[in-house]
Amino acid sequence: MVLNPEKTLLTRRQFITQLSALGLLPLFSGCEAIFSKPLSIAAHAWPGYEFMFLAMRENWLDKNQVALIETRSATDSLQKLKAGQADGAALTMDEILTARSEGVALSIVSIFNISAGADMLLAFPGINRLTDIKGKRIGVEEGSVSSLILHKALEAADLSSTDIIKVPLTIADHLDAWKNQQVDALVTYEPVASQLLADGAVKLFDSRSTPNLIVDALAVRTDRLKVSYRQAIMHLIEAHFKGLYHLNTNPQDASYRMAKHLNLPPKNVLNAYKGLVLPDLINNHRLLSGNKPVLLESATHLNKVLLQIGKINRSDTLNNLIDSSFLPTIL
Repeated sequence: MVLNPEKTLLTRRQFITQLSALGLLPLFSGCEAIFSKPLSIAAHAWPGYEFMFLAMRENWLDKNQVALIETRSATDSLQKLKAGQADGAALTMDEILTARSEGVALSIVSIFNISAGADMLLAFPGINRLTDIKGKRIGVEEGSVSSLILHKALEAADLSSTDIIKVPLTIADHLDAWKNQQVDALVTYEPVASQLLADGAVKLFDSRSTPNLIVDALAVRTDRLKVSYRQAIMHLIEAHFKGLYHLNTNPQDASYRMAKHLNLPPKNVLNAYKGLVLPDLINNHRLLSGNKPVLLESATHLNKVLLQIGKINRSDTLNNLIDSSFLPTIL
């Protein structure tokens, strides 16, 4: 006998309705997640993002739900987003606003860190004052947070971009450029910064002078904030907080486990976090939740700065920029 599929197969809605009646819908939801692709998140080596990688290495992160794509720089992460090769990325808020201005709709679902000294302008010995960078070769990763730091440093020195020679460099090339003396100074960040400081670099400017301006966040494509990825996003955020909790409760063990990936000696890992504020779950809710999230005020100011310096060509409405619904509930 030949079966007629139109008469014998249930529609998806009928199937779910019957499962619900039988009390099996939660089981089906789990199966649906299995058959969907893992949430793909692009991220480069940076202390604030390291808890995700720690969770992956310690198997706290379910690879069937989340796939971390390690990149060489923020520029690479942005390129993967633009090419549709990633569902989200770990980026600074200015990078997120820049991507949105270029047509990549992103929403912030959690905050990794706020930079309070970890992003900096370093120079070779002999260049001891900020004004000394005039006419010098400055390595900077254009399109990333580094260009924002450079803008603020030049502003503090009462200089303009025409007073220096920009040398485009991604973070992956900073160490080689320094060792080969291809630059006189670098806008860089941890963990590279610690290595350069140990090599005698002079710190001229850092993000302590730009409070609440540099915020690293987990940004997900707005069209991915659907039921099929909801569990994966929440799982990733929980894994990050588990890694952060491990650092706070067992810093020596965490330092040992993170050292290799950060390319730092274990004894130097904690120093890499000295210039960072690491918001826990409560503070993530404080910054992201409510009708007027605290972060929205910083985003509004940053939006104006980026427009002023030409990093974006139109003001962002900031609609759908923040979605705190994926944060774990505070018990």
